[in-house]
Amino acid sequence: MSIDIVYRKMQIEDIPAVVGIEEEAFATPWTEEIFEHEMNGNDYAHYVVAVHEGEVIGHCGMWIVLDECHITNVAVRKALRGNSIGEGLMRKAIELCKMNDVRLMTLEVRVTNETAQNLYRKLGFKDGGIRKNYYTDDHEDALVMWVEF
Repeated sequence: MSIDIVYRKMQIEDIPAVVGIEEEAFATPWTEEIFEHEMNGNDYAHYVVAVHEGEVIGHCGMWIVLDECHITNVAVRKALRGNSIGEGLMRKAIELCKMNDVRLMTLEVRVTNETAQNLYRKLGFKDGGIRKNYYTDDHEDALVMWVEF
């Protein structure tokens, strides 16, 4: 299935929809307060959303510090997963990084999340190491992945 998606910079009014997506996607979702701080109080934070028919259906957050980027979160509405929306969000994040002269992008992903790992590898990410007991909800390890531009 191919659906029309618009990717754009996240706005304050997108926060409730983004929080809803977080709650679908993560055991420990970020709250409205966290996103409000990210957008209003963190000069390093950048967020992209995917919009379909006026509805925010996915988001990708990142912190860009000097020439490095750390992906903080990527999530898509459960009902729309498998439509390359996550890939589109990551490609927009990569585009933004290149426009900001970023040379290295990194992220953590659950060691059991092979679907996400395969996407990141498709985009050029390499395995960088393991963070033991990284996730607070179940102490699952995280695979650190990175890509250089």
